[in-house]
Amino acid sequence: MNADNSVEQRHRVVVIGSGFGGLFACKHLRKADVDITLISKTSTHLFQPLLYQVATGILSVGEIAPSTRIVLRKQKNVRVIMGDVHDIDVEGGTVTSRLLDADTVTPFDSLIVATGAQQSYFGNDHFATYAPGMKTIDDALELRARILGSFEEAELAKSQEVRDRFMTFVVVGAGPTGVELAGQIAELADRTLDGAFRNIDTRDARVILVEGAGAVLAPMGPKLGGKAHKRLEKMGVEIQLNAMVTNVDARGVTIKDKDGSERRIESACKVWSAGVQASELGKLLAERSKGTEVDRAGRVVVEPDLTIKGYPNVFVVGDLMSVPGVPGQAQGAIQGGTYAARAIKAELDGTHKPEDRKPFKYFDKGSMATVSRFNAVCQVGKLEFSGFIAWLAWLALHLWYLVGFRSRFVTVLEWFVSFLGRHRGQMAATEQWVFARLALEALDDPEEALELHKQIGGETPTGNGKPVANTPTGPQAGPRTA
Repeated sequence: MNADNSVEQRHRVVVIGSGFGGLFACKHLRKADVDITLISKTSTHLFQPLLYQVATGILSVGEIAPSTRIVLRKQKNVRVIMGDVHDIDVEGGTVTSRLLDADTVTPFDSLIVATGAQQSYFGNDHFATYAPGMKTIDDALELRARILGSFEEAELAKSQEVRDRFMTFVVVGAGPTGVELAGQIAELADRTLDGAFRNIDTRDARVILVEGAGAVLAPMGPKLGGKAHKRLEKMGVEIQLNAMVTNVDARGVTIKDKDGSERRIESACKVWSAGVQASELGKLLAERSKGTEVDRAGRVVVEPDLTIKGYPNVFVVGDLMSVPGVPGQAQGAIQGGTYAARAIKAELDGTHKPEDRKPFKYFDKGSMATVSRFNAVCQVGKLEFSGFIAWLAWLALHLWYLVGFRSRFVTVLEWFVSFLGRHRGQMAATEQWVFARLALEALDDPEEALELHKQIGGETPTGNGKPVANTPTGPQAGPRTA
């Protein structure tokens, strides 16, 4: 009877989120005398830094998003369940998640919340219909279909005006994701697709990088930002700084320049990488606990030990935590998740009580961004370098953090083929990837969704002057806005 009680009373750790913070927390608790429940609304551990390579046909989804269950199947003290967490009772020690219409209540003794961040449109969420972000697998697949579909539509365009619109690609935001994506779209047009069409020359495609601030890669400083700027311009990318996007629709974007004037960029394919907003669980935690606050981006202002005020057993890590000097990058999530796991183990071992915990200290291992094949920028402490050596460092670091031997092996092969040659192995795209977002919106408002479908699908006048919506056809059909 006592043995049964001891098993039942094993310390229960609930981890919300299967990103870097959640996964590394679980791994660091693998030898601890705890029962772990990992709750995630997706079935995979997503390596977000390489999403843009899925969007541009270099890598497949499987290489950057292995199954979380498979990754953790040898760790016997972990149970993985799918569900979208919609309630956290910090007093009662329970987490409520929902899968389809069924709720699951999971009790905890310690909680690690690592749900990350989502794309921020700064209050203009309707922009997402026409300019998907780069935070999920769905985003990457949708964007790939839009990019390839735009070239297909340009091939069939009846006028130069329509052709130019489909051949213009706008990337909003000149941070690492925006820089990497703009560079890869340019290389896709210049190398991979060169000669594949008969009515268009893909090398004529315009890739425009729009940034509201005054510099490319501003957090990395003027030296590296300047090098990335020059490299992108050499590739033909048009960089527009101090340009604020005020509207996005099916046919293009509206830009407000520094002098207050507004102008239009006609473009069928847009992508948004201009900002992030923390998970809604941040606000929920603030409401459930007294004294906890969130910052402007919705991140939780945590205590020095990454817990929320008054609850030393509730940790917030990764992009959801607001800690000065800790960027919203994988390293911050990894170190935060590891810190929380060690704090839990120390308490169980009797090494440290919660009040004796040392404050979390972030070790900055540097930051980097790839600009094009054979070219990247890298910052490690005061050391700054760029070019081929930085590109090799970027490759090595990303391979190191890819989960699974097979993922690393296949990724190296795909990189070898893509960067040394012209071929990209993941060029499939479907109409469903483009319109899946509208299909979901149709569940809430069918009439509005139909109107959006017409805008994205385009309209051509009939003989009596009334417009009739065109629906794209073919396996690579994209957003028809002719």
